Amino acid sequence: MKYAILGGSFDPIHKGHLSMALAVMPLGYDRIILVPAYQSPFKPARQGETAEIRLLMLLSAISGDRRFTVDACEVRRQGISYTIDTLRDIRERYQFDGRPALIFGDDLAESFPRWKDAGLIMREADIVIASRLSQARVQYSYPCTFLGNVIMELSSGSVREMIQEGADWKPLVPDGVRRIIESHGLYGARQVLPDRAEGQAESGGGTGGASGMIRSIEDEVRGMMNPYRFIHSRNVALHSADIAGRFGLDCGGAYLAGITHDICKEFDHGSMVEYALRDGLTLSGFERNNPSLLHGRAAAMLIQEKFGINDEAVIEAVRFHTTGSPGMGPLAKIVYIADKIEAARTTVDPRLRQIAFSGEGKTLSLDALFRIVVDAVVTWLLERGLSVADETLKLRSGIIHEETS
Repeated sequence: MKYAILGGSFDPIHKGHLSMALAVMPLGYDRIILVPAYQSPFKPARQGETAEIRLLMLLSAISGDRRFTVDACEVRRQGISYTIDTLRDIRERYQFDGRPALIFGDDLAESFPRWKDAGLIMREADIVIASRLSQARVQYSYPCTFLGNVIMELSSGSVREMIQEGADWKPLVPDGVRRIIESHGLYGARQVLPDRAEGQAESGGGTGGASGMIRSIEDEVRGMMNPYRFIHSRNVALHSADIAGRFGLDCGGAYLAGITHDICKEFDHGSMVEYALRDGLTLSGFERNNPSLLHGRAAAMLIQEKFGINDEAVIEAVRFHTTGSPGMGPLAKIVYIADKIEAARTTVDPRLRQIAFSGEGKTLSLDALFRIVVDAVVTWLLERGLSVADETLKLRSGIIHEETS
């Protein structure tokens, strides 16, 4: 997969950002990574909205659109966000086909040679310059590609000013962003309590392949967890859809299972147990000693009751995404894999991601890839003296039996 990277303060994200990012797609890129800065080196000491609010706006702007993902590495690092650090961080956690593209506007292009480690940046990424000031192609002293995109005379600062002045700012931002600005009273906007019916009726994303139903569910799930947990869930959804597509399976079902798999992760213990027991089964001794593992069982029940999801493959994938279980179907195996290797996890063996997404991994069958990930998970837990779910041990035992019989 070919990635492009677009960073910024996104305070707030607006339609100009999305238009500029999507202009890179005809160059052969598959997905754009949006990276919100904690503190931009081009701006004075950080002001404006918190990182969490800006993340929430970003995630709402791309709801259901598989062409985009959000990476919070700069927010997690805090301090001034230098591009070279971000590139290296992202390249450790994603598997790229070729080099990623680094997108920035022509308003920053002249100063690029003075950026920290500009020479190293050019080794790590292809420079793509978008038009923000003029369609004229200025000659720069470094290799770059010009997008030639349509210029939108729009900036986050101008959106903030229009909000403060009471001008008509709403058409300039995606609907999900508009609802967040109004519900939180951001930038001096008149606070408007969210209309639940309106929020569910409108889709939050673009044309990246998800149905309106999936976008509506994604919007609800986003409101049930903190932005960092949701980024994990959305990455699992994206990876699940990518892997499902490779094997000719249902990408929509894979995305839906991924986006909902952790929906109960932040529930209190009592609520988690209550939902889990609605499946009519008792708690095992292992579950009693490790109650957090119940979030898969609980989520499998909640998505049926709350969203009316009755696809058995999706329900199975959500239920067993943590522990696994003997006899899992293809979709459940995919979500299990995606959950263990998703890009926001910092403790993943890079080899696993390479196997899953590189040319070598693309020659493996789904069962072969699943075996590798299960074995890595069990080994990782045992090496650290951590408990391993009975289902997972049975799963690995069954796999080993299959391979030796």
